Amino acid sequence: MATYTHGHHESVLRSHRWRTAENSAAYLLPHLSSGATVLDIGCGPGTITADLATIVTPARVTAVEITDAALDLARAEIDRRGLTNVTFAVGDVHALDFPDDTFDVVHAHQVLQHVTDPVAALREMRRVTRPGGLVAVRDSDYAAFTWFPESPALTDWLALYERIARGNGGEPDAGRRLHAWARAAGFTDVTASSSTWCFATAEDRAWWGGLWADRILKSDMAATARRTGAATPDDLQRISDGWRQWAADPDGWLSLLHGEVLARA
Repeated sequence: MATYTHGHHESVLRSHRWRTAENSAAYLLPHLSSGATVLDIGCGPGTITADLATIVTPARVTAVEITDAALDLARAEIDRRGLTNVTFAVGDVHALDFPDDTFDVVHAHQVLQHVTDPVAALREMRRVTRPGGLVAVRDSDYAAFTWFPESPALTDWLALYERIARGNGGEPDAGRRLHAWARAAGFTDVTASSSTWCFATAEDRAWWGGLWADRILKSDMAATARRTGAATPDDLQRISDGWRQWAADPDGWLSLLHGEVLARA
């Protein structure tokens, strides 16, 4: 696995816990129904996992993370919602510890951008999907993120993020590559799409700008930037201030593009 760029600081989890099946997996929802077994790879804090488990009950969802500590975040969310049809497993998407043809649906949200070999990961996801089942992946495409008004600080943030993510072994512009990666992994029935998160209201700008103002100072990305010399503390503070300035601007608008693929095994 590549090094996970974001880490699990509270400022990171603040955004991850906002994710739901509706705002992060809408392309998959028409294909889900009660009784479908699901593997949720890179489940994070489990908010999407819990939504999927609610939809497919009484079938089970298996939630996978790279460490047991990361899985504890999902366990807490599942316990909070009182769900009993979720199983947890530590695993690497490049070598999943499940038999062939195990799951009806294999889902991964914001995962392939962080792995060293996304094509191999997709092959492995295909292996554990039953014939006729679906592999569903969605990833950001950072180079396609766009905002207004223009902000040198946000431009520097994007360049810094892409540099660090690639230095960690990932591909931050994964969204545009998902279709090609799926075909390279041997899928022949592939539906590619895209969707966005848009932040434009005062409330949304304050939330998104505030969490990134914190992340650029306190997350694993910030620590990596300082350790590698990619940015100085003053650079990071300037970017943080830029996020808050953008959030406070009544004309502020931000759109984040994500690529999506539904690939039939």
